Amino acid sequence: MPETPAADPATSLTRTERLDRLPFTREHGKLLGGSGIGWALDAMDVGLISFIMAALVSEWSLSGSEVSWILSIGFAGMAIGASVGGLLADRIGRRQVFALTLLVYGLATGASALAGGVGVLLVLRFVTGLGLGAELPVASTLVSEFAPTKIRGRVVVLLEAFWAIGWVAAATIGYLVVPLEDGWRWAFAIGVVPAIYALVVRRGLPESVRFLERKGRVEEAEAAVRRFEESAGVAPVASTPVPAEPAPPRWRELWRPDLRRRTAALWAVWFGINFAYYGAFLWLPTILLGSGFTIVKSFEYTLYITLAQLPGYALAAFLIERWGRRPTLITFLAVSAGAAFAFGQADSLAAILVAGMVLSAFNLGAWGALYAITPEVYPTSMRGTGAGAAAAFGRLASIAAPLSVPPLLAAGGNALTFGVFAAAFGLAMLATLFLPELRNKALTES
Repeated sequence: MPETPAADPATSLTRTERLDRLPFTREHGKLLGGSGIGWALDAMDVGLISFIMAALVSEWSLSGSEVSWILSIGFAGMAIGASVGGLLADRIGRRQVFALTLLVYGLATGASALAGGVGVLLVLRFVTGLGLGAELPVASTLVSEFAPTKIRGRVVVLLEAFWAIGWVAAATIGYLVVPLEDGWRWAFAIGVVPAIYALVVRRGLPESVRFLERKGRVEEAEAAVRRFEESAGVAPVASTPVPAEPAPPRWRELWRPDLRRRTAALWAVWFGINFAYYGAFLWLPTILLGSGFTIVKSFEYTLYITLAQLPGYALAAFLIERWGRRPTLITFLAVSAGAAFAFGQADSLAAILVAGMVLSAFNLGAWGALYAITPEVYPTSMRGTGAGAAAAFGRLASIAAPLSVPPLLAAGGNALTFGVFAAAFGLAMLATLFLPELRNKALTES
């Protein structure tokens, strides 16, 4: 359908304003659920490797250095995937890139089940990382661009909560499947599911209205808005035309004068939270194993700690629209720092479980708040690029974190290792002070 002229400027709204006036509808639920399943599958893949590595240490007689490289090579792929994926999302569409990422990492994970040695596994984990890294910033951008302003932060935190579902699934598979004979191969085989799910994403999820308008695809944009309006029982109104995007975005635009402060702060938050999270949780089953617990008990305790993520996300989703983005993120990072320090000092099973569960809940709640903030700080034309670049910079920390754990453990045990993670949370907390507070504010277009 052609662009509808605004007959009455007083009642004319842009398509994004028409979306922002809507309540949470069934269509929002379908978008959140559809994107969330992809998010959970991403988490399942990332989580599975930590359990698989604990098994391969025995089966392949892996050294600490080899384990670190297998964990880190995936994050090298994620760093590239996040930056390139975000850029592609602003050029060819959020939904297209989302589906492509699921296909890439699903096939690579499934192929990992056939790996016969460290070299092949390293290559496949790198390819898996390319898909994993691109998916998360693209999915959060897509959901944030459809969510109504008043609940946008909460909706994105709920999207992030699917990470807990995926990680619980990984812990369950790790507990039930990985200890079996060739169980790690079956665990990798289960990871092919995202490749199949890519077809659902490609056909079932809408493309971003903001992206479609910027590309001059006004008929598709209008159809997408009306789909959500019909779900809410709201009558459509005339739309104010939005100019098409004059040129594709470039990474250097993230550092233009009006954006450089928020870019620097955002990258610092992503770096700190990635270093602490992946350093702690990817090594957690192996650290528990090294503390004297059996492989089955290590996986069982990791599952308990992982389940604590769910109330953490629920609390963050509640507070982010009550307190705002910055206060919520700062609080969750502060508690995470304290819990990481306490975990390093824990000398009993009860202390390990309590500190681990608090760390799990508040660390993942902080992730939810960060994913809500990230797409908001950039305009539509570079939202995917900005989110992807921040995620990519954070992945540098997730590459370094697994590599740093063996020397930290050798130098000072759990106390030093988790003390460093606490400091990383502190860095992220300080950087958050320099981010804008955008609660109840519409996403900017330019």
